[in-house]
Amino acid sequence: MDIFNFRDEMALRLFLSFVVGAAIGMEREYRSKAAGLRTMIVICLGSTIFTEISISIGTGSPDRIASNIVTGVGFLGAGVIFKDGLSINGITTATTIWIAAALGMAVGAGEYGIAIAGSLIALVVLTLFEKVKLFISRRHQSRSYRIAYYDDVSFRPALHDMLKQLQLGYELERESKDETIVVITYGINGREEKLNALNDHLRQDNRVKSYDY
Repeated sequence: MDIFNFRDEMALRLFLSFVVGAAIGMEREYRSKAAGLRTMIVICLGSTIFTEISISIGTGSPDRIASNIVTGVGFLGAGVIFKDGLSINGITTATTIWIAAALGMAVGAGEYGIAIAGSLIALVVLTLFEKVKLFISRRHQSRSYRIAYYDDVSFRPALHDMLKQLQLGYELERESKDETIVVITYGINGREEKLNALNDHLRQDNRVKSYDY
């Protein structure tokens, strides 16, 4: 009888793990992220199964498999982080993979309250806080601009005047030069519309060879 009860408990844990992974995965799928519905479900289920096995084996060090889950998920998360120009993308997706694995482990350990509460909090952060992030982003952004321009002593004073006119904060971070091209990197911060106005100015300036941020 205990065996059947144990199997029923395992089935419940696997089903709950599927629901938790699907809930987080649907949010990621809706935003067309690299790790979507199927990925989150499989990560959550895999963490639950590994945790179940760890408990079932009952070795002298039951946390050994759990620590290896964390290590393995770290490699998965690192795979979705990439650098695009001067910005880094994929960090939120990587941390979502991490939390999905943690929730799967909670389900596997029978900590249903932690798993359900953690899932709800994670979904609130990923959905509602996205709007908060956009609200803040429109009012203040920090960008790292890399500007390559044809060597002209008048360019930098004109750029500084434009930044002051747009009420943007700025700081020179790096500078390099070859025979005809000067490359400068500035940390610039301010309102989104002001930064977009700076982009328009750089596009129209014939002295600018290229820029990115």
